[in-house]
Amino acid sequence: MALSNIKGPAIFLAQFAGDTAPYNSWDSITKWAAGHGFVGVQVPTWDGRLFDLKKAASSKDYCDELKGIAKKNGVQITELSTHLQGQLVATHPAYDEQFDGFAPKEMRGNPKKRQAWAVDQLMLGAKASKNLGLKASVTFSGALAWPFIYPFPQRPAGLVETAFDELARRWKPILDAYDKVGVDLCYEVHPSEDLYDGATFEMFLDKVKGHKRCNILYDPSHFVLQQLDYLQYIDLYHDRIKMFHVKDAEFNKNGRTGVYGGYQNWIDRAGRFRSVGDGQVDFKSIFSKLAQYGYKGWAVLEWECCIKHPEDGAREGAAFIRDHVIHVTEKAFDDFAAAGVDEKANRRALGLA
Repeated sequence: MALSNIKGPAIFLAQFAGDTAPYNSWDSITKWAAGHGFVGVQVPTWDGRLFDLKKAASSKDYCDELKGIAKKNGVQITELSTHLQGQLVATHPAYDEQFDGFAPKEMRGNPKKRQAWAVDQLMLGAKASKNLGLKASVTFSGALAWPFIYPFPQRPAGLVETAFDELARRWKPILDAYDKVGVDLCYEVHPSEDLYDGATFEMFLDKVKGHKRCNILYDPSHFVLQQLDYLQYIDLYHDRIKMFHVKDAEFNKNGRTGVYGGYQNWIDRAGRFRSVGDGQVDFKSIFSKLAQYGYKGWAVLEWECCIKHPEDGAREGAAFIRDHVIHVTEKAFDDFAAAGVDEKANRRALGLA
């Protein structure tokens, strides 16, 4: 497999968008991102202050305008995010009220209407990605089986299989729509989604019959909190990893809380998200593995930290990614000692002459 250069640094704008400048308009937030050293931005499609998804799906001129403003300000669009809409494609009734806030007011209290809206949003995301000339998009899978994650009381036979059958039934037409426009749909493998580790991704992939557009956004922070080997994860699933969030985390073993968090706030949990460089993730090894396996996508900062200010996290994050991106070699380090290609000499060396 050929080595490749990872693109970056880029930043996911969701955690920074707001009602005050420079976070409240496309022009100002792209200038802000470039000012911190980023060259790419990942766009939350639900935030109307920055982006109009319906318009982007129907108007190439609007998409060209967005790209033109971004380019003028020194960045480019890396991918679109439909995390919140994807969550609503499959929602267990236990979470109806909590996830109602992800949908427009007129959809709230009506799960069927809300779900149909979410599917339409994903379809618009495919068209908008094509109009923007993008190759990948990120979403959440949603969850039907998540309330049954712990095997007590014992799960009824076939419950998980039924949940994944239904999950696949809902997502298959969406995956087909992304395939039609040549865009990979990358699920952020994440607790609270039915796709939260390697085994669950494999289960879903099997249910959608290995769909080529069913791929992964790799975020090691979620695996630190689960105590999963995030480096071996790349070895196992590198052919499906098409997007990458650079987010740090730490797990501080103690006698009071564990991986479930004890219902504590983020700062009092054993597992905590941290600004990049402040946690325990071995990013040097991650960047090396991704380069080794030919990852051609972006390294996108997702800032989430229970301690550090977001502005500091963004500024430090751009430099951190830039320092970790590997400019891959175009030749072997021992080429200077090469003796050239000589089939006759090779046969003599093997005793075959």
